[in-house]
Order: sequence, then C-alpha cells, then structure tokens
Amino acid sequence: MTIELITPLTKDKIATLKSGDLVNISGILYTARDAAHKKISEILDRGDKLPLDLKDQILYYVGPSPAPEGKIIGSCGPTTSGRMDKYTPKLIELGLGGMIGKGLRDQHVIDSMIRYQSVYFGAIGGLGALIAETIISQEIVLFGELGTEAIRKLEVKNFPAIVIIDCYGNNLYHTGKKQYQRGGENNAL
Repeated sequence: MTIELITPLTKDKIATLKSGDLVNISGILYTARDAAHKKISEILDRGDKLPLDLKDQILYYVGPSPAPEGKIIGSCGPTTSGRMDKYTPKLIELGLGGMIGKGLRDQHVIDSMIRYQSVYFGAIGGLGALIAETIISQEIVLFGELGTEAIRKLEVKNFPAIVIIDCYGNNLYHTGKKQYQRGGENNAL
C-alpha cells in the first residue's frame, strides 16, 4: 500500500512513517544540493536568520536539468545524499521534516533524525525524467547565482519515494540487506 503524503511534513505525519513505506508526496518540496547547503551553513555560522523557513519542509537533493521546450523542468533525479551530511544535523535541529535523495547517511544525521523527529526518503536514481513529470510548478527562491544548484520551490503531485530511515532510526539499507543474507532469519533465497 502506498501512503498519500501531503506537505507540510509535520511531526504527527513523521511519527506514522516507517522504514520501507512507499509514499506519494504532494505539495511543496525545496531543492538543495552541495553549494546551497554551503551557503546555508555560512548564513547560520554568521548567526543570521535563514531567508527560508525549513520547519516541516522537505529538501530534495537535486540539481535539475534545464527544462526542454514545453516542459516545467528538466530531468530531476536525486543526487547522493552523503555530500550534505556535514550540514544536515543543523537543518534538522531547525525543524527540517524530511530529505529526499539516494545513498547512505552518516550516523550523525541519523542521530539528529531520531532526536528531532525527521525522515529520510529515497528516490530512484535514473528516473529523473519520470520524476520531472510529477512537478507541477517550480521557481527559484534562493541563490539564483548557483544556476542548477539554486534553491527551488517545487510543487509536486504524487512524487514517488520510499522511507529509507524513519524517525526511530530504522534503516532500510540495513534491514533490507539482512533479509537477503544467507543464513539470516528472513532469508528470501
């Protein structure tokens, strides 16, 4: 069963999500990659207020391709999340509800997710063109000078994702692997 998830991603919604859940996300997502995270970190290090309230929001780790003629956005597949790990715990502490990307997260990120109640979704790399079809509108809201790495506000409908790490620390990358290890309790082979 797929969960229909509508943003904002509040704590009560986060608490119901479990590692392995399939979701269709509708509402607002914000994009942010390496360069945007660095700029956000610099703002916070100066003690300034972020020009974007991240409370209950979802950051999608993506740098979309330019939009082909007649399209809202170009290919929009996830990037590797680990490159944002050094910046992420502070954003979670500020109320970030969720992140969408691909790949493993470090333990500091997972600990922050548990402490402040956040969730990590996975999107399938290689499906950027199909993911782009779920985007209804997009606009650059911060750091336009970064080009493809600018922060964009995306309105999405039925954006497909899977809960990789829930707010309890359950991690699909670990539990999924255990299911298929020879000799494990849930050996599917």
